[in-house]
Amino acid sequence: MGNENDRQLHVYFFPFMAHGHLIPAVDMAKLFASRGVKTTIVTTPLNAPLFSRTTRKHSSGRAEILTRTLDFPASRVGLPDGCENLDFISARNLGWGAVSKFFKASTHLQESLESLLDQDRPDCLVADMFFPWTAESAAKFGIPRLLFHGTSYFALSAGAAVAAHEPQSRVSSDTEPFPLPGLPHEIRLTKRQLPPSGGGGEVDFMSEFFGRVRETNSEGYGTVVNSFYELEPDYADHFRNALGRKAWHVGPVSLANADVEDKANRGKQAAIDQDECLKWLGSRERNAVVYMCFGSGSNFGAEQLREIAVGMEASGQQFVWAVRGGQDDSWLPEGFEERTKGRGMVIRGWAPQVLILEHPAVGAFVTHCGWNSTLEGITAGLPMVTWPVSAEQFYNEKLVTEVVRIGVRVGAEEASVYGVTVESGKVERAVRRIMSTGDQEVEDMRRRAKGLGEMARKAVEEGGSSYNDLSSLIEELKLQRVASG
Repeated sequence: MGNENDRQLHVYFFPFMAHGHLIPAVDMAKLFASRGVKTTIVTTPLNAPLFSRTTRKHSSGRAEILTRTLDFPASRVGLPDGCENLDFISARNLGWGAVSKFFKASTHLQESLESLLDQDRPDCLVADMFFPWTAESAAKFGIPRLLFHGTSYFALSAGAAVAAHEPQSRVSSDTEPFPLPGLPHEIRLTKRQLPPSGGGGEVDFMSEFFGRVRETNSEGYGTVVNSFYELEPDYADHFRNALGRKAWHVGPVSLANADVEDKANRGKQAAIDQDECLKWLGSRERNAVVYMCFGSGSNFGAEQLREIAVGMEASGQQFVWAVRGGQDDSWLPEGFEERTKGRGMVIRGWAPQVLILEHPAVGAFVTHCGWNSTLEGITAGLPMVTWPVSAEQFYNEKLVTEVVRIGVRVGAEEASVYGVTVESGKVERAVRRIMSTGDQEVEDMRRRAKGLGEMARKAVEEGGSSYNDLSSLIEELKLQRVASG
């Protein structure tokens, strides 16, 4: 038994193939490796190069970060070859039908994963929530399965309230607000703001798939959460005590990247030289610049992009705006870049987001409220303008604007990237307000945001809440291995 306990712990990480899922999982693998745990990231051949450089750097004599690949069966479900990441679909506007096929293809990975589990015999599987079948795989090999949702305790608690009580069934329209029962705060949403539960061309498959995801939420050994206790103590306690779920918070996982190179190399190749971007920011005054980015999965059309540009120009604020790559420039108002030259920078493609958010010149963040971006903004100590567009992002907006109160809503009322959902005037007003001086409510937001940023960093330091939770998890996994061995 003693020899078994001395053997290096080996944890498998199996993130869903989308940048918003891959990036935090890789960061988490680095965290485990930094504590002497052997880690293996399982992904597909075209996704592996996205993080191979940084994982090689973080492998050390103390602990390795390995990569194992399995082939993604794109052609089997009618997707084009090379479609191994959900962003491939959103970048090409292939539609909900292609998204449904992508999820269907992911269900065919079970045999390949189990072959790797059989070869490597890890002690634990950290699996993305979008692989519900991994509950069966982990049970087959007698190892604990930890779920990773990639979101907050608040969003997990809100989602559980909707699933358990179905409050949306008691309203008569898509726009009528309803309360979420049983939460520590009174939170109201509309049907239009709820995450999708299926739909499109393959309604039956997607509805069944999301139903299976919900079912297996309670089948795992526990949940690993990219958050920190001080950010949402009421919801960490609610999730673990009121809902009875085992969970460990280990975030913000982005802080696993300590130097400039690591921060710049998260995800895709940046569309701008980091030195050029930092030099531009370095010539600005402190807290004078708005950073705006809507995530790798958001794909606004030309009309909405034009409204954003008009609103940003009218706001008179300095800005850095990361626009999704692959867009032509037809959406740009004529002369926009000439008129905003010197006070605005448009990055066409992937931006080194953490580096930008941490820069002293940046004073606010306009975000789609994806959890990675939201937590990175919180970690940087920034107030936000919230613009949710899909998934659980309206939950995250509620956390930012109503629970921790560090954000201003732009006014998005429904989950959509089609057409114009927010007009230029709303963009202008929200940006002007978050950058204003003399508004006591905004000053209080800045103060709270700064405090949360400081708490985020302390949480991952030795003795901090996330550091201690990760220590507890590692020790529990070692004991679990001995007990089952």
